[in-house]
Amino acid sequence: MKRKLTLLVCILMLTGIRPGLTFGQNSGSTPSQYNKPYKNVPDRRDVTIYQVNMRTFSKEGNFKGVTARLDSIKALGANVVYLMPVYPVGIVKTANSPYCVKDYVAINTEFGTLNDLRELVDGAHQRKMAVLLDWVGNHTSWDHAWITTHKDWYKQDSVGKIVSPQGWNDVVQLNFDNQDMRREMISAMKYWIYSANIDGFRCDYTDGPPVDFWKQAIDTLKKISNHRLLMLAEGKRPGNYTAGFDYNFGFTFFENLEAVYKKGKSAKVIDSLNNENYIGATGDQQIVRYLTNHDVNGSNGSAVEIFGGKKGSIAAFVVVAYMKGVPMIYNGQEVGLPYRLVFPFTSAKVDWTLNPDVTAEYKKIIAFRNASTAIRRGKLTSFTTDDVCAFTKQDGGKKVLVISNLRNIPLTFTLPAGLATTWRDAFTGAKTTLNSTIKLEPYSYLVLKN
Repeated sequence: MKRKLTLLVCILMLTGIRPGLTFGQNSGSTPSQYNKPYKNVPDRRDVTIYQVNMRTFSKEGNFKGVTARLDSIKALGANVVYLMPVYPVGIVKTANSPYCVKDYVAINTEFGTLNDLRELVDGAHQRKMAVLLDWVGNHTSWDHAWITTHKDWYKQDSVGKIVSPQGWNDVVQLNFDNQDMRREMISAMKYWIYSANIDGFRCDYTDGPPVDFWKQAIDTLKKISNHRLLMLAEGKRPGNYTAGFDYNFGFTFFENLEAVYKKGKSAKVIDSLNNENYIGATGDQQIVRYLTNHDVNGSNGSAVEIFGGKKGSIAAFVVVAYMKGVPMIYNGQEVGLPYRLVFPFTSAKVDWTLNPDVTAEYKKIIAFRNASTAIRRGKLTSFTTDDVCAFTKQDGGKKVLVISNLRNIPLTFTLPAGLATTWRDAFTGAKTTLNSTIKLEPYSYLVLKN
């Protein structure tokens, strides 16, 4: 009998269930800390995020497939790995969405086990990369246990029928007026910090739950004094900054940059977004900017599809990486993936053999960002025109000039006074003397330093 119990305990541990630990309404349990908390979580200004969609990332479509390519993510220059939801997916009224969560404190067996996740996190930490989990706090699947045990934890209509969020019929809307539900949600978030040793969360649809819930959650999580956490809001309301998030999400940046490329919109819109996106931000809170992610990749297209092919997308990425905020790269973007990874992400895989020239460009651009305090933390001065995104970043005596032609035509750019001088190429170190005008090839860019 003792042997059988020991075997059962081993099985439970492998599947992510800790014997003796319950996460119930009044459990108050805190799991023991797995491994040592990671001490090198980067300053939020210095982050480059890499988004992993497990289903598309590898042939295996699981945690082990990600762990096997951690060296490649590191070589790209990323220092934060963000994993899309790792939790079991509901099977009632389902669309097989990773964002239809059946259990907040379990692992989707499609991806492996808790130990597999731990190996991934350990591997990232060994390579000096932090790990964020995707947190789906606004809603659950229809077959989540809370539906039967705590119906009052869900929004209901006038006749007591549990309701879905508008437009998402595969999930059920949680009731944030219920304090017990809030506490249990926060307890589940703490579970992953302790049990998998993660370094924070990307919080899905942050603008759904009320700001005061997120403040309650973040305040509670940051009391875990031996962990330094990063918190990314997939939202755009100013209140997310007030709640304590490190980052808001660059929805409007993406939408407007797409319009610059596809509709001929003036590139000067980026200057206005550099102000609007930071309303409510204090200190060094940031915007996360991107060319693609799991949503827009399926609906709008891959980065090369949206932003003018390989050259055009690189010209756009220079702006994403250098102008203001922190960049996020979606898996496959760095190989110039020409096809879409469509929902529910089960029909296509990333072909890592594609376009090594594109990968080399991404590595070069990110490496300079990582090396340049002026780019990551410097003061921005913009000289952007309708067609060319141009700016300087300055930190003390270090100054960088960036000029990116966002049009597929040759252009002449007139330099502002004081910039027609001698610079060094940021990538090669070669001296370059600029005259008052510069001829730019289609989708070309310059990055120069003093």
